[in-house]
Amino acid sequence: MSAGARRGLALALGEMSMTLCGCMGTSDSEHQTYRRDLPFRIGICLGLIALVAAVFGQTRHHQFINYDDPLYVLQNPHILGGVTWPSLRWAFTHVHSQNWHPLTSISHMLDCQIFGLNAGAHHMINVLLHAIASVLLFLFLARTTKSLWPSAFVAAVFAIHPLRVESVAWIAERKDVLSGLFFMLTLLAYARYVRAPSLAHYVTMSILLACGLMSKPMLVTTPLVLLLLDYWPFARSTWWKLVVEKIPLFALSLGSVVATLLAQNFALGSVEMLPLSDRVSNAIVSYVEYIGQMFWPRDLIPFYIHPENRLSILQVAGALLLLIAITVAAFVRRKQNPYLLVGWLWYLIMLVPVIGIVQVGLQGHADRYTYLPQIGLYIALTWLVVDLTKSRAIILAPAGVAAVMTLSILSWKQTTHWRDTESLWSYTLSITPQSDVAHTGLAGILFAQGKIDEAIEHYRRAVATRAGNSGAQHGLAAALEKQHKVDEAIEHYEKALELQPDNVEASNALALLLVHRGDYAGAIRWWENTLRYETEDGNALNNLAWMLATCADRQLRNPSRAVELADHANRLAEGKNAVVLRTLAVAYAQDRQFDQAITTAERGVQIAVTNVQTSIADDLRRYIDMFKRGEAP
Repeated sequence: MSAGARRGLALALGEMSMTLCGCMGTSDSEHQTYRRDLPFRIGICLGLIALVAAVFGQTRHHQFINYDDPLYVLQNPHILGGVTWPSLRWAFTHVHSQNWHPLTSISHMLDCQIFGLNAGAHHMINVLLHAIASVLLFLFLARTTKSLWPSAFVAAVFAIHPLRVESVAWIAERKDVLSGLFFMLTLLAYARYVRAPSLAHYVTMSILLACGLMSKPMLVTTPLVLLLLDYWPFARSTWWKLVVEKIPLFALSLGSVVATLLAQNFALGSVEMLPLSDRVSNAIVSYVEYIGQMFWPRDLIPFYIHPENRLSILQVAGALLLLIAITVAAFVRRKQNPYLLVGWLWYLIMLVPVIGIVQVGLQGHADRYTYLPQIGLYIALTWLVVDLTKSRAIILAPAGVAAVMTLSILSWKQTTHWRDTESLWSYTLSITPQSDVAHTGLAGILFAQGKIDEAIEHYRRAVATRAGNSGAQHGLAAALEKQHKVDEAIEHYEKALELQPDNVEASNALALLLVHRGDYAGAIRWWENTLRYETEDGNALNNLAWMLATCADRQLRNPSRAVELADHANRLAEGKNAVVLRTLAVAYAQDRQFDQAITTAERGVQIAVTNVQTSIADDLRRYIDMFKRGEAP
């Protein structure tokens, strides 16, 4: 995190402390009220933390899962290496899992540096961030609306609703809880700016928003949410001034949008597979489905199959009419119940980046997308119920407690399904037996357990359900390779790469199989494909260099290119890999640079002996004798 970001976070945390103590530019009467309520506010904050711990504390015993966790942590050398200057540079200059979110990447690096691959510790950081975000939401609402218990209820529902499980119990969704933390800090900073406008307060708010955008670009709608808050609860007027005031914030959001679209260049290929009409129809229905899940959170799973063109006109029309009716009602009641309009538009606006108009992937919708948008609905409904039942606290209090306890139990149960990969996908298949993603995920863990036949069965079911599932094609190819069914494995690797050309693991595996089959030109083509997408893939660099230096088909040899590739691989290995040094030495010899070849091979012998790599050392000694005679292998 940059020094400016750290300063902004420190200022906001100080601001949070002042909010808790009631010291944010309040009048004497307000200050007295806050001093009187201080024990309640402290108790509510502790209660929120306890609720989150009770529901999600079980994740300290959970494992990594094979759904995005490998991409975000387990198979990413930049993350596994912890926080270093090269890794920090990578985080800010490279796309990570089809998104540009450097602070999320850095948070995973910190986890690996401090905890290694202790999955429970990684989970606990998610839980901690979510608990803090829940407390901050309560403090913001209580401070700005001056309604203590409604604010507490909204924060409690946000903290433990079953729709939160995916964001909190999934390590790969660190971006949700981290961006949520910065979003809440941005709201608190904005509240302070509204009360005491100053450049310092505005800069603090801007830094916090920038941090949120660098955690997850979904926060691009935050300036619009702040405009809604200007209407209620801040009751600020002169709209054109309020819009102008937020131009720098809109500029930050625009920058994030551009970075995200560039980062998702590859993923956007899925848009071509889904016509605009299908995406719009699904978006309209999803808005309503999310509301239904809020009231009836059952059968929640990590992947909902996209309906594509299977939605009926009646479904789409009914959902659209309902959305229009609620919008009109909220607008009509805006003067009597301004929170209705604010909460409803909060929900509609914050979902726009993830509602599927710009489709990334083939999910229909996702629980994690509701993390921040549904806060608007909680606010609107809670304040409406309070207004409709004034002076009936004796009814509201037990009803509110019952609702929170019920949601907590449902969330605790839902969280248990995320304890490991096999549990998650087995549960998903019990809900949606035809889910190709679930079959692929379950096959992956069965493959890792050595249950190859069972894995192949699930991979085949995934491919039969959706032939366009690149992961299933890749997994099936790897499993068939284990059974020495080379031709069939090659066929599925090629299908996987046709669907996802940047799958470097598949292109590397395919290249090796083609070598064994004698198709050297094909192998070279696929290693070149790997390097097109990942220029620092050490395996591809070394293997391609060896092929260009020693290929049985002399027309395919290219010694100078082999030296270039092997030298690059050697620099990546910091000159400490005997296998790479062997390749470099042979490439030098093929390029008639025998002095360099001898020196390189001798260094390789030393490292091989140190690492007890006897066969490599023997090869290198034999090569040295050849090099001294002016011969190349």
